[in-house]
Amino acid sequence: MSKAVYAGTFDPITNGHLDIAIRASKLFDQIIVAVADDNYKQTLFTTEERCQMVTDVIGDIPNAMVDTFSGLLVDYCQRQGATSVIRGLRVVLDFEKELQMALMNRSLHDEIDTVFLMSEAKYLFISSSLVKNAAALDGRIEDLVPPAVAQALKRKYK
Repeated sequence: MSKAVYAGTFDPITNGHLDIAIRASKLFDQIIVAVADDNYKQTLFTTEERCQMVTDVIGDIPNAMVDTFSGLLVDYCQRQGATSVIRGLRVVLDFEKELQMALMNRSLHDEIDTVFLMSEAKYLFISSSLVKNAAALDGRIEDLVPPAVAQALKRKYK
């Protein structure tokens, strides 16, 4: 059985993230959408809130599950029996950063590969940071995130 981990902060999960998860689910028998518990980013949502949003959003993907992880992603992959890490790419800047991470991960655990999926063109500009900025200023975000996430953002910024 092929298993992959799609990891991120998902603060919050966007339509771009969802697109990558759906497409990855067609390539692997199982995908784990792993929400980073410890990270270098200041998050708006707690780990529990982010997990709930991801669970709400990917609930229709039959071979996907949600989990949290801390520590090295490749160690988590190894514990889960996953052989691949899924990463979404939007722009060249993403590629440079993601390539560096993929090479580092490969040097730590050479049996775990990184699979890059290009974002759909309509999602190229979407990032969680931009979505949060727009939501904080009462901007229209309904086309950028799933409905449950839009509601969570509106509640958070009231």
